[in-house]
Amino acid sequence: MAPGAPTLLLLSLLLMPSLPLHAAGCPTTCRCYSTTVECGALRLRVIPPGIPPGTQTLFLQDNSIVNLEPGILAPLTALRHLYLHNNSLRALEPGTFRAQPRLLELALTGNRLHGLRIGAFTGLAQLRVLYLAGNQLVQLLDFTFLHLPRLQELHLQENSIELLEDQALAGLSSLALLDLSRNQLGTISREALQPLASLQVLRLTGNPWRCDCALHWLGAWIKEDGQRLLSSRDKKITCAEPPRLALQSLLDVSGSSLICIPPSVHVEPLEVTANLGEDLRVACQASGYPQPLVTWRKLAQPREGQPRAQAQPEGGAPGPGAPAAPDTGSGMLFLANITLAHAGKYECEASNAGGAARVPFELLVNLSRPPPPPPAAGREPLHEAGSLAFRALGLATQAAVAAAIALLALTALLLAALICRGRRGPRAPGPPGEGALFVNDYSDGPCTFAQLEELRGERGHEMFVIDRSKLLLADRPAAHGTRC
Repeated sequence: MAPGAPTLLLLSLLLMPSLPLHAAGCPTTCRCYSTTVECGALRLRVIPPGIPPGTQTLFLQDNSIVNLEPGILAPLTALRHLYLHNNSLRALEPGTFRAQPRLLELALTGNRLHGLRIGAFTGLAQLRVLYLAGNQLVQLLDFTFLHLPRLQELHLQENSIELLEDQALAGLSSLALLDLSRNQLGTISREALQPLASLQVLRLTGNPWRCDCALHWLGAWIKEDGQRLLSSRDKKITCAEPPRLALQSLLDVSGSSLICIPPSVHVEPLEVTANLGEDLRVACQASGYPQPLVTWRKLAQPREGQPRAQAQPEGGAPGPGAPAAPDTGSGMLFLANITLAHAGKYECEASNAGGAARVPFELLVNLSRPPPPPPAAGREPLHEAGSLAFRALGLATQAAVAAAIALLALTALLLAALICRGRRGPRAPGPPGEGALFVNDYSDGPCTFAQLEELRGERGHEMFVIDRSKLLLADRPAAHGTRC
């Protein structure tokens, strides 16, 4: 090698432009630049293994990642920016980002998230920007963002959010921008925005706002203190309900037009006695505007020597003060396989922005009539016609049972009549009406069709009878009469 060649080779290497290198630790098909790893648009279904632990920026956008497996991000403690937008994520498990205390920006836009569990963002104490737009979120529950004290931007636009609970934004004391535009919000409470002490930009347009008494505060707040937070476009909050205010701007509606109708509630009956092992459904009908939320709960009534019923899973005995049915908005109380613990007093409550109404209900459990034992194998259970079990049968089954009973009765009557005639022998014609036989019996001697009368029994069955008060044909011998 010529003198000075090592020096020239070293200079040429130093002057070469930086190129992506698949150094040791860089995932296959990905590109690695210093502390940046680019794995976007590679049709990945999972986060690829082998990402260098010192990575600070990770691009995983435009893939088909369905979930973040527990611990998959644990080695990436140096992450500052994580881009997971336009994937197929359906849920975030609590603690998913626990190992990313330095993360500043998290992009989850354009996934399929239906809900956010409490604790999903645990560990992100330094996060500044969170993108959740373009998902399928329906509601934001209390304390969802509690672990994000440094968050400055929260993008929630273009979801399907219908409910924003009062404490959903608790903990966001540093939030400067909140985008809730193009969702399905009908109302929002003053309490929901109270934790946002640093808010500078608020976007609420594109929601079907229900302009009632619950939204009166928002119009007044915008006119007084909220002007600085809304752009000219954001101030156009349009009413969708009620029909008389549809398409009007909230700022143009007078406060006296924003009204609510307090709920009224009805339960019938107010007391029910049920047997052990039965299922029970009780409807609670509520009306008002806006549509009231209906909640069933069991009232606490401790008695001496009797322990309180404890909360049970669905279908079990509800505990005192707890909702009696998992679905509290349907208006229906459902109790499966009733036990003694279900007995007691309940309360149906209907509430809306106009107030609340309650109706008591009492359930008694009958201990004197345990449920009947199951029928023997291969045999159908017999039901009395007036019993509850008979009434529970279908119409076709009831008709078949009734027809079978009637047929058995007719057969028994026929046998009895034949036995009596065999013992007494032939009888002379008696007075009118005597000897009428209510069966299809044509073996009693000569007669004519004029002696046959069609009757209908109590159960609607047609029967032919013999009326011996009618004379035979006089011009024919008895031996030539019609046998019937």
